[in-house]
Amino acid sequence: MSEDRSSGTSKGWLEKLAQAFSDEPRSREDVREILQQACESGILDNDAHGIIEGAIQVTEMQVRDVMIPRSQMTMVQVNQTPREFLPVIISSAHSRFPVCGENPDEVLGILLAKDLLPYMLEGTLDQFDIRQCLRKATFIPESKRLNVLLNEFRGTRNHMAIVVDEYGGIAGLITIEDVLEQIVGEIEDEHDADDDDGNIKPFDDTGYLVKALTPIEDFNAYFDAGFSDDEFDTIGGIVTQHFGHLPAKDESIVIDGFNFKVLSADNRRLRLLQVTRT
Repeated sequence: MSEDRSSGTSKGWLEKLAQAFSDEPRSREDVREILQQACESGILDNDAHGIIEGAIQVTEMQVRDVMIPRSQMTMVQVNQTPREFLPVIISSAHSRFPVCGENPDEVLGILLAKDLLPYMLEGTLDQFDIRQCLRKATFIPESKRLNVLLNEFRGTRNHMAIVVDEYGGIAGLITIEDVLEQIVGEIEDEHDADDDDGNIKPFDDTGYLVKALTPIEDFNAYFDAGFSDDEFDTIGGIVTQHFGHLPAKDESIVIDGFNFKVLSADNRRLRLLQVTRT
């Protein structure tokens, strides 16, 4: 009896979804509209709708849209000793590190943090030869589509790629996690949860990079501002409220003497803002 009910429920769900697509969509906007209707009618829940929307966005995005820029890359120099680069590895808590030569645009390979463990356990770090442990680096252009890159990551089992610009210089890097976050939302680990510092960083002489999750109290203290925290806890909440919708990358708005430009956002939340005083 329970199997019949389960089968009936599944059939009913499929019939509803088939009915929703009975009018053949002719564009991605049509697909989005159908999905929104399916969500509003209860055929899809919000999480499923968000993941499908994220998958659609990935087909429209390029590597340059989500890569970690060169200025924020954590790199190891090939002529450094383990004693010199271990503090960087430990503080960053990453698992993979580009290794460069004398020229910062010369990436020789990728160092995996786990390759250091045997030497640390045996107390033979001084014998570690970084050149012998390098993994081959993958280089990709800024214009590569994210869905194409994801397929390549899956096929090659690589987790990181170095992004080069049109002149062959290093523009940044991207990981498989960066791509997946565009589909399922931000993936936080224990290190992300404890990352309470560095929410606000100077960008240039007049601008600042501000994480959207920065507490309003911290924003006010840093900029001597007076934003209320009665309704929202984070500066991203205030920015979203004033837009009246979840803004996309490069949208900007002026609020109480501050210009907020969206530098990074996914289909669920703001992630990074550029802030300047007006």
